[in-house]
Amino acid sequence: MNRRFIIASGGTGGHFYPGFALGRLLNKQNCSVLFVVRKDDPAIRVLQENKLKYQEIDLCSFPRSLNPFKQLAFACKLWGALRQTRQILRQFKPDVAVGTGGYISFPLIFSAHCMGIKTVVHDSNTKIGLSNRICSHFTNLFLLGLPVTRPLPHAQLVGTPIRREFAEPVDRAQTLTQLGLNPDFKTVLLFGGSQGARSLNQALIAAVKQLVAENERLQFIHISGERWYQSISNRYGKTRRVLVLPYSNEIYDLMHTCDLAVCRSGAGTLAELVYCKKPAILVPLPTAAAHHQFYNAKILQSVGCAALVEQSPQLENELYILLDRILNAANNCILQTMQANFAKLDLPDPMQSAENIARLLKKL
Repeated sequence: MNRRFIIASGGTGGHFYPGFALGRLLNKQNCSVLFVVRKDDPAIRVLQENKLKYQEIDLCSFPRSLNPFKQLAFACKLWGALRQTRQILRQFKPDVAVGTGGYISFPLIFSAHCMGIKTVVHDSNTKIGLSNRICSHFTNLFLLGLPVTRPLPHAQLVGTPIRREFAEPVDRAQTLTQLGLNPDFKTVLLFGGSQGARSLNQALIAAVKQLVAENERLQFIHISGERWYQSISNRYGKTRRVLVLPYSNEIYDLMHTCDLAVCRSGAGTLAELVYCKKPAILVPLPTAAAHHQFYNAKILQSVGCAALVEQSPQLENELYILLDRILNAANNCILQTMQANFAKLDLPDPMQSAENIARLLKKL
């Protein structure tokens, strides 16, 4: 029997890649998979490269404002998106509809529920988002990536799916050599997520310049985000042992290769850190809805496998002090302790999450 699954996914990497990992697995298991994405979503390029089918719907995020014009524009977009989604569902005739977070999930989950189609929602964060909390009233199954602060009675903890590439072996020396870096040097990976992070980027530059000037055996890979690449490159100038990249499709190689990561704390990033057992300094995005990145980061901080630094005017100095303490500790004792502390986490294996979810979907 050819099972058919439709997945609403996209918006940010944290919402897209769990759905993408699940969709690829289901496709490999000879299921028919169709993605529903926002019109002109950057994730479309990834779907095209992997020859995965998709349909676009025109929708905008819920306005966190009482402006009546914004509210009216949203209502019109939502009505149109619901009509588009019902048409897609009639044509594709899925067995199960899946939402992986963000506002793109609501039209699919609500429409599928009204049409008698089984529905599943996955939320990666420790604070359930507004769209998913609404969707929880229309789901047959609610799945969690992390333990949540406000539990739902029918939710199951399954972890957050990550891409299969993270399981492939990595040759550290070869990877660093190909990037023009020294395999014998301690390597730090800096990144702000799929969209980059302007404030985090700016705070890191001065700290990195000072650290490489003080320690000749440190090197940094800074993924700036395409939007900020030129300005970040210009600010580093001719600083040695710093590689600036606008984006990397091989983040899995870099994650395994580095000794320490400095990054935001979106749930997808956390799942990748957990799988790679990579010590990290986490700087939550302060504008994230319900401050969910802060609560995500607290989970890793609570067992000592990551440090948490909140964004503030002192971020630059705080990052320098923390990086200096971790990277220059005798015999790498802090890095080794942070890595060993991953054993204290009681979370599902992210590499098995997609298979666990697929099994649950098929039971429906």
